[in-house]
Amino acid sequence: MSRHGKPQQRQPLILPDAAPMGGGDGGRGDAATRRRRFVAFLAISVALVASYHHLAPAPASRYHALFLSLGNNDTAAAHLRALTLRPHVAGTEANAVAAEYVRAALSSFSFPTRVTPYSVLLSYPIHRSLSLSVPGRAAAFNFALVQETYPGDPYSEAAAEVIPTYFAYSASGSVAAEVVYANYGNTKDYEYLASRGVDVAGKVALVRYGNLHCEDMVRNARAAGAAAAIVYTDAKDFGGAGAKGKRKWFPDARWLPPTGVQVGTLYYGNGDPTTPLWPSCAAGEDCERLSQGELDGSAAMPSIPALPVSARDGETILKAMGGDAAPTEWQGGEGAPMYRLGPGPAVLNLTYIGNDTLATIENVFAMIEGKEEPDRYVIIGNHRDAWTFGAVDPNSGTAAMLEIAERLSKLEKKGWRPRRTIIVCSWDAEEFALIGSTEWVEDNMDMLASRAIAYLNVDITVFGPGGFRPRATPQLDQLIKEASKMVQDPDDPSQTLYDTMIRHHPPIDRVAGAGTDFAAFLQYIGVPSLDMSYGTMEDYPVYHSLYDDYVWMERFGDPLFHRHVALASVWGLIALRLADDEILPLNYVSYASELEKCTKLVEGGCTGCPVSFAPLHKSIDQLRKAANKIHKEKMMLQAENWSLKTRAYTVKVRDINDRLMMAERGFINREGLDGRPWYKHMIYASSDQDDWGTKAFPGIVSAIDKANKLNTTESWQLLQHEIYRAARAVSKASAVLDGRLT
Repeated sequence: MSRHGKPQQRQPLILPDAAPMGGGDGGRGDAATRRRRFVAFLAISVALVASYHHLAPAPASRYHALFLSLGNNDTAAAHLRALTLRPHVAGTEANAVAAEYVRAALSSFSFPTRVTPYSVLLSYPIHRSLSLSVPGRAAAFNFALVQETYPGDPYSEAAAEVIPTYFAYSASGSVAAEVVYANYGNTKDYEYLASRGVDVAGKVALVRYGNLHCEDMVRNARAAGAAAAIVYTDAKDFGGAGAKGKRKWFPDARWLPPTGVQVGTLYYGNGDPTTPLWPSCAAGEDCERLSQGELDGSAAMPSIPALPVSARDGETILKAMGGDAAPTEWQGGEGAPMYRLGPGPAVLNLTYIGNDTLATIENVFAMIEGKEEPDRYVIIGNHRDAWTFGAVDPNSGTAAMLEIAERLSKLEKKGWRPRRTIIVCSWDAEEFALIGSTEWVEDNMDMLASRAIAYLNVDITVFGPGGFRPRATPQLDQLIKEASKMVQDPDDPSQTLYDTMIRHHPPIDRVAGAGTDFAAFLQYIGVPSLDMSYGTMEDYPVYHSLYDDYVWMERFGDPLFHRHVALASVWGLIALRLADDEILPLNYVSYASELEKCTKLVEGGCTGCPVSFAPLHKSIDQLRKAANKIHKEKMMLQAENWSLKTRAYTVKVRDINDRLMMAERGFINREGLDGRPWYKHMIYASSDQDDWGTKAFPGIVSAIDKANKLNTTESWQLLQHEIYRAARAVSKASAVLDGRLT
């Protein structure tokens, strides 16, 4: 049967008349007879070739082009509107409704679907209060701790379902103490306070959102001795430019309103807190869990009370503070009061009572089984749960993923079927600690480690007008460039996504840390990974607030939904190339070059250190040679005649693909990073000071920092050990690429 619809029948081949064999020339026939036979042979050959091409499936490239033509702005918009009608925090009834919406949509495309539940520890607020007392004032000021709706807000009724502003997993307790202002709350800020003689111990640390995640900010406050932490959104960073009184904010502009609050999680780990390093289980099943006492004593828990507050509340506290003036770079924007360091005289009285409880989360999956290699997986994913309405984070990504799935369904109806299996994943409870994806990866670790080609994540499809912004492990760079050249830039039709991408420096960032759901795939089992978006966080000041709703997206994020469609196109095309290309489009030559650059940067930060980086340079040279070798093998194989696919050819293709797939696993060390055993990737991970930050050779960087501070023989020996550990990881990856035993 033809892959184009109607059954096709081979037309009978009518052979030309030929003289009988034999005759006066010894059975060979005369010259005219031989010519007739030769013409007949050619006719048969041409007919067979024509018949073969008539019956052969359409080449994958034709389906890929068709995929790009099927984008639909209205489809993406309709999915986003439906997904964001209500706030849907993980573990709530509203999020279960969202899960069923995604499952039903995928099922309507005729894909087999399933839901995998886990019972995990989630965290919700029971009681919050915050008051400000100032000596000489008669009464304390009680903060409302409410994000206000605006006149005509179409979601004002649904806003009543939004969980009160809080930090998940915050310690419960009450603290009454003077306030110290600590700027953005990084370690250097606390070092500055110490240098000025400002004692943080026993105080409430007031910090503002900036370049750190809230969990790192609260950890740093705890390390400095603070009894509690308050994190606010400064108008300078989130409220828009201009003098006070002239600023505009949502719904009149994209900026965060004065009462807007950015919520988040304080758990310093990934996955269910009760099952670190092993998978959780569904409700009613028995699995090992940490006790409450073990959790309370865990360094991954914040151990101090903390609350997020608005710009208005933060400014109210700052106005009541005394002490020395803060440095210029610590000050607010135009029209802000003078920021002072404290401590006091303002006293904050904070009470937080939380409920950390086991709740059911649901991962939703659809599978498009591969025809030739069903045991090889190309995985695309996005999380579904949101702190509030989630129009940007994460459901712009969910809408784009469903739009991709619908396009793939249409391709199937045209006769397409992927060479390898495509798995579509809708994760739950990402906002709490990447829980859904982490539990599933831990649950399926061995199978994924042997079968997963790549994980392609999109957390947020569209932030705003900031251009195409991918980040990936380096062997995916070339594929990203090729795919982005095929998709028109939605904001400049004369350009492609590639044209606008290369204007940025670097054009492709690296995936690392625990910012979103690629973490378990890359950090835990070593699967090549990417994440991408259109625009950047700077375009999106309403992050994790009440105002991340459909109206904001429709007015400021993507009014025409053409950015959604463009991102879905490049995301889906990358998945199709990985699923359909006979030889995997992974290129490790750029990986070796990238590691050489990173090594020079790290080494440059350790000038004069009593250690040698020679082992690392040697291993990277091995990687370069192995990468060039397999690249040449690919080129030679692709240059062969595709009509002569012998068994030897098929075996060689599988061998090359397995080496390309498994090389990233070589960077995994089963013991993990020093003090962070969940992070097993020796090349890319977050900084131990910033869970969102990207660091190449994180173990080495951390050891350099410790050695510079301690300057002991043991600390320098530890640094040399980390260099050897990274070198061994690179050598392992090189050996896999090379394909030969030592």
